[in-house]
Amino acid sequence: MNTDRRRINGPSGGTSAPLFVQAVKDVGYLQSLRPERTRGPNELRTICKLLQTSIVPSASGSAYLEIPMSRSTTTPTTLIKPSSALKLVCSIQGPKPLPRSVPYSPSLVLTTTVKFAPFASRTRRGYIRDAVERDLGVHLETALRGVIIGERWPKSGVEVVVTVLEGDEDGWWGDDELGAKGGGWGVLNVLAGCITVSSAAIADAGIDCVDIVSGGVAAIIRNPGSKKGNEVVRVLDPCFADHKDIVAACAVGYLAGRDEITEAWTKGNVGARGNELMEGATHAAVGSLSVLKEALLEAVEAKYQGQATVGKLSAKKTETTEDVDMSG
Repeated sequence: MNTDRRRINGPSGGTSAPLFVQAVKDVGYLQSLRPERTRGPNELRTICKLLQTSIVPSASGSAYLEIPMSRSTTTPTTLIKPSSALKLVCSIQGPKPLPRSVPYSPSLVLTTTVKFAPFASRTRRGYIRDAVERDLGVHLETALRGVIIGERWPKSGVEVVVTVLEGDEDGWWGDDELGAKGGGWGVLNVLAGCITVSSAAIADAGIDCVDIVSGGVAAIIRNPGSKKGNEVVRVLDPCFADHKDIVAACAVGYLAGRDEITEAWTKGNVGARGNELMEGATHAAVGSLSVLKEALLEAVEAKYQGQATVGKLSAKKTETTEDVDMSG
């Protein structure tokens, strides 16, 4: 045994030869990494326990939504994730009085802002809002404008700010390596998530609404297992990284209690299946609504339970407090 402390001793056991991984840019190896959808066409991704409210103390209302990535049938052999998750944070500022320089408004002035974090996607984003973020803000405002009862806050304004910590992708990352460009499908999932998380934050802020709005997405894809090659199938809550050939997709903001659609955004060649695609998106929105209602109910129960505990402690303290004679 070498006892020379000035030298780095070798390992006590044997050593193995280094194993080099295969190049990711190899076309055959790259195609083997493509993820596949393991869920059924009408099965949604689970978001239970990943929707929370009151996470920003300085805001009037806030919410956090996380939708995990789809499970893939392929075994991961690289450090690159097959698909991304969806992580959104929404904060509500207001309602608050408008500046005196602003003309009188008989109803609430709604302002929506959607901003991607610089690290939200594989390609680093800038700090200035781009066209995609502005489009998302406009669609989100349209979805929320028909929900809030604005007549109760004249000459007041509320600002809805959604920060995308991790955004759903337009397609599989391997297609970028092969030279194919995404079709911008991921913004539909981002819009549906923004509608759901904004609705939870608005309810947390105590702003009166006609109903709870939720977002849902449906898509029409070509069935890779069909023999003819032109067979299409409708899927709910698609993860666009799991599908190679997407025909059309639709995102909606849906009021289940009133059976109304406040916003609809469609991309692709819908053809004669527009009603079917819209119906699938509303079904996905109903699935998100069930989780949204459960999260809001838990938040309300925790809030009133805390208030009841504080009331009991204050009442007990009042009963045990004795008057002190200050005359002497």
